[in-house]
Amino acid sequence: MYPGTHAATNPDKLAIVMADTGETRSYAELEQRSARLARFCHEAGLRRGDHIAFIAPNSPEVFEIYWAALRSGLLVTGVNHHLSAEEAAYIVADCGARVLITSAEFTEIAAYLTDSPSDVEVRLAVGGDLDGYQDYEAALASVSAQPLAVQPRGADMLYSSGTTGRPKGIKPALPDREVHEPGDPFATVFGGMYGFDADTVYYSPAPTYHAAPLRFGGIVHMFNGTVVMTRKFDAEGTLAAIEKYGVTHAQFVPTMFVRMLKLPESVRTGYRHETLSTVIHAAAPCPVEVKQQMMAWWGPVLHEYYSSTEANGITLINPQQWLEKPGSVGKAGLGVIRICDEESGAEMPTGEVGTVYFERDIPPFEYHRAPEKSREARHPQHENWTTTGDLGYVDADGYLFLTDRKAFMIISGGVNIYPREVEDVLTLHPKVTDVAVIGIPDDEMGEQVKAVVQPAPGVVADEALAAELIEFVRGRIARYKCPRSLDFVDELPRTPTGKLLKRKVLETYLQPTS
Repeated sequence: MYPGTHAATNPDKLAIVMADTGETRSYAELEQRSARLARFCHEAGLRRGDHIAFIAPNSPEVFEIYWAALRSGLLVTGVNHHLSAEEAAYIVADCGARVLITSAEFTEIAAYLTDSPSDVEVRLAVGGDLDGYQDYEAALASVSAQPLAVQPRGADMLYSSGTTGRPKGIKPALPDREVHEPGDPFATVFGGMYGFDADTVYYSPAPTYHAAPLRFGGIVHMFNGTVVMTRKFDAEGTLAAIEKYGVTHAQFVPTMFVRMLKLPESVRTGYRHETLSTVIHAAAPCPVEVKQQMMAWWGPVLHEYYSSTEANGITLINPQQWLEKPGSVGKAGLGVIRICDEESGAEMPTGEVGTVYFERDIPPFEYHRAPEKSREARHPQHENWTTTGDLGYVDADGYLFLTDRKAFMIISGGVNIYPREVEDVLTLHPKVTDVAVIGIPDDEMGEQVKAVVQPAPGVVADEALAAELIEFVRGRIARYKCPRSLDFVDELPRTPTGKLLKRKVLETYLQPTS
């Protein structure tokens, strides 16, 4: 299904509601506006396999862009608007976008992108004027709302930061079907698991440039439900939205649970939540105690899944299963779990830790313009077994438990942060000889970024230097990636060949798990 199917039978039903601004889109409006944008791109010369990109806050336009791509065989990339202008420009250029749609509020990024080399031929501005950009509304009005005669299914191509410091695009194979034809594997898995239907009211405060908020919103539209969004998460605002809109389904990251649990008791009990039947969480490990407290508050409605932007596999666990297997991320819902030895690739016995692979009967995902990274993600003997680098084990009942994360990635507030990006910046500072960036526990965010620095000879290592270095990083990459704290050491542990022994650095800050 796609919005046009539902627009034909229930045109006035709300497809999108912005809880904080009151802006809405009916199914008829979503259908017409996405059809106009698809035709605009077609008349601009884009064809199946071409690319569009957007830089926007949570807004109805995001799903107009998303559905325009999905109904015209295009690839669509959401760019994190918290990135620096240079970081955003890299993604726009790397993905090969020919059409770029930018919110007028991001003036600095928009201006930078007009002068950056890329394949962009058409630039559209939403919500205001930008030099070098056409008006989005005028572009839609310039073409017919008649759907294209052929509507091949498109897909998203989202970016996941790489350990080399540059993000990499996860390029899917385009489906061999039209947008109205069934066969979406994620709709099949999640729709059945979570009971999405025409009565679903789905609340999503997370940014739509991330995979889950974008894809789940699309799935809800496939089932004729209503997506309720906010521009950003607010703990009490979430409770108010659940009550006001009769939210039946919602999706959060664990940090959001923590912030809601920290609200005063009088605030927490001041809002009704009886309509909630399914609360979904993913993106980061949820502390057992936090999940227990949420279930004590909202009831046994918390569902968890484990997947990735690469979407090479999915595990699912419902509330009852989790209460029996606390800490597990569930059983396979898409693909077959294979736990393999990190060095030999041999499958590991039940209960033993190894690299988590998923076996699928489709071609493996590709990292755009990064064939070496694509090869690294595949099993050495099985082409259709892929991994994103996580470690874990499967118990005798088939439940997956994760024990480590890929390449020391830091997950703060559900957002992936790769230490190498920060290390590459700090290494450039003249007062730094060596640096290691790690994630340390944080009660609210899950993890926070810490830099451990070996100062240059003769440099005084004091609070003033720490502040100077943190500010140096803030000026060069997105602020959410910057260290929250910085420590100094006389020397960082390295092998004779120069490899940083980051696990030894981590051991200084982390208590060993029992």
